[in-house]
Amino acid sequence: MPDSSRGRRAGVLLPLFSARSSRSWGIGEIGDVGVFASWLRDAGLRTWLMLPINEMSAGQHSPYSAMTAMAIDPIYISVPDVDDYAALGGDRVLDATLRDEIEAVRSAPRIEWDRVRALKMHALRLSFTRFDRDEWSAQTPRAQAFQTWVVSQAWWVEDYALFRALHTYHGERPWWEWEEGNRTHRPDAIVQARQALVREVRFAQYLQWVADEQWRVARREAGDVMLLGDLPFMVSADSADVWARQHAFDLTASIGVPPDAFSASGQDWGLPVYRWDVIADEDYEWIHQRARRYADLYGGFRVDHLVGFYRTYAIPLDGSPRYFVPDTLRAQLQQGETIMGMFGSVGARVFAEDLGTVPDEVRESLARLKLPGYRVLRWEREWHKPGMPFRDPLAFPPISVATTGTHDTDTLAAWWDTADDVERAAVLAMPWFVSLRSARAVSAAQPGSSPILVDEGFAVGSPFSDEMRDAFLELLFASGSEDVVVPLQDVFGWRDRVNVPATVDDRNWTWTLPWPIDAMASHPECLERTRAIASWCARYRRR
Repeated sequence: MPDSSRGRRAGVLLPLFSARSSRSWGIGEIGDVGVFASWLRDAGLRTWLMLPINEMSAGQHSPYSAMTAMAIDPIYISVPDVDDYAALGGDRVLDATLRDEIEAVRSAPRIEWDRVRALKMHALRLSFTRFDRDEWSAQTPRAQAFQTWVVSQAWWVEDYALFRALHTYHGERPWWEWEEGNRTHRPDAIVQARQALVREVRFAQYLQWVADEQWRVARREAGDVMLLGDLPFMVSADSADVWARQHAFDLTASIGVPPDAFSASGQDWGLPVYRWDVIADEDYEWIHQRARRYADLYGGFRVDHLVGFYRTYAIPLDGSPRYFVPDTLRAQLQQGETIMGMFGSVGARVFAEDLGTVPDEVRESLARLKLPGYRVLRWEREWHKPGMPFRDPLAFPPISVATTGTHDTDTLAAWWDTADDVERAAVLAMPWFVSLRSARAVSAAQPGSSPILVDEGFAVGSPFSDEMRDAFLELLFASGSEDVVVPLQDVFGWRDRVNVPATVDDRNWTWTLPWPIDAMASHPECLERTRAIASWCARYRRR
């Protein structure tokens, strides 16, 4: 069994928004981090991979539609823990209608993003008004602490806060619809905007200060449970970063992926393309800033769409031929390894999301850099061999992340439900399942044993069961990969999805746990899972 200085760890994938507690306002919040981390710790799990928590554009619910690469979405602030809200009297400052609304979003079966955001922004504006009046105007120690934080974070919060203030001023219209001076980030117009919108700029900074203070408390409460972030490949065109660095983005093309086995026409994500030559001339400063910010927030992070940092697939808006940038393999490898080196230099643990169509040279590059890529069990097959057998997870390379799926895939149970007999037979031909079937056969042959059907639970025609769920999970925990990260739905064998790619509806990104996370310590189903996972962590030396 592999052993290295990195250590064998196991954890779960769960969006923060899905981890709501009985006290939170209808969504998982920063104040809920410590509670869920406590349950993870009881189960022997030491990593929690989240989806991005960057602020989303108005009306957006996807964490990958961020209007900033740096700022935390204020929707994750735990309002009752805000000092100024408490000083106002807490929920008593709200009228009865708003208090009823809080209870309504708490009891909603799914996350009501727009209702939650409206509630929180109302309460946070009341809190800021109190801060501005009683703290800022008097230059109290809290006001001075706020100002010290703003100065220390000026490298990102200055542009973000002005962008946020201008966005509000322009009725949340995208920056390319603003008047010329602000639209083009003209220096004299920017100076005037800072002066005219000074209070709104301070409000944006205040929200980030509050979020940052709460996040640092949450990390302390998480203790030895490592919080892992998810660093998206890009941000929205209508973002503080693109607005402030228009020279570094090609707005005449959009990012996508070329045709592959999953899409005959490829994908167009509608995001601006990096001007890698400009970014390189600036010594990749903004890329390094993103890594620095993530290392400040998390113990590690997953690099989304890793291959895009090596070569970006550009789709011109005028319909001209699509292309990769950089356009040569040598330049691609040089660029990718430079950026990966930056990600690895900030003191955080880095995972590489290398799924999809990834050139062999890029995978070889990851191996040279010793960056762990993904091993999604259902896709780990010898595709060019007869029968396309599954690779044995026990032989997965140590520097890798073993998992049953991602936030974009079917759950383990749903995958088994829809797998055809050929695929199921290939699964059951893995040595792990052959061994399980043999053990059952031996048990059935013992004198005095109760008659059982040896294949029951592990046959091609078997429905997904708790026994099959645990066979898959234990296999991952036993795998050669140093890191195991399992979507929480698969830990329980549920079929609920976080997201269905290329689908825009009112269900994507709204899934939440069936009970408050503060009930997990006593819920029978959770207690059973806690014991099972803890036993696997101990058996397979995942600490």
